[in-house]
Amino acid sequence: QVRVVESGGGLVQVGGSLRLSCAASGRIGSSSAMGWFRQAPGKEREFVTAIRWTGADTYYADSVKGRFTISRDDAKNTVYLQMNSLKPEDTAVYYCATSSWVVINPLAWSSYNYWGQGTQVTVSS
Repeated sequence: QVRVVESGGGLVQVGGSLRLSCAASGRIGSSSAMGWFRQAPGKEREFVTAIRWTGADTYYADSVKGRFTISRDDAKNTVYLQMNSLKPEDTAVYYCATSSWVVINPLAWSSYNYWGQGTQVTVSS
């Protein structure tokens, strides 16, 4: 069984920074990835960023490119999401996800079968 736990959300002012963490344990597929998605009230869940568990491939939504950085600590099986220059439209519940199978499309939420509980990020203006 795979367990995914996020942490690090909170309230921050416009232009501020936050770092989210996502720790994964269990039988994670080596050809899998860790993805971050977010969902704001009344909106659909959207892709934010992803990183493969092997290699250096990373993926970003256009809306966060240049502001967010995803990284990985293999020793801790943990992925970090550094969020800088935060905007009010970044306010959402952020979820991390991984899978036990091969991830063909890291941008699609359906590629992942293990999800964290979510962490709230609120950017105040």
